Amino acid sequence: MHVPDAPARLSISRNLPSDVQQRQIFIALDGKSFATLTFGQSKASEIAPGPHQLKIHNTLVWKRLAFDARPGETVTFDVANRPGKWLLGALALLGVGPLFLTVERRA
Repeated sequence: MHVPDAPARLSISRNLPSDVQQRQIFIALDGKSFATLTFGQSKASEIAPGPHQLKIHNTLVWKRLAFDARPGETVTFDVANRPGKWLLGALALLGVGPLFLTVERRA
């Protein structure tokens, strides 16, 4: 149900099974810090209805997403750090490996 003057809500979770549970994920909403998530954490907050911009990164991979929030709507995203094809080889050789960033909006 959408109430005309109701605030919207933004919820971001880091619980996907594909997450390698390493590194933090940094999230900014409309240019302001929103959350820093490690595996298993979530952040939710009321936001103004209308257009918004998310910037999400894990210090290696950066993503920008634009979305619109309707009054009374809860906009939910799942984020994860997932391994690349060469993660195990890079770990063996360098001790670190590339992690890719997944961002999925729930229906």
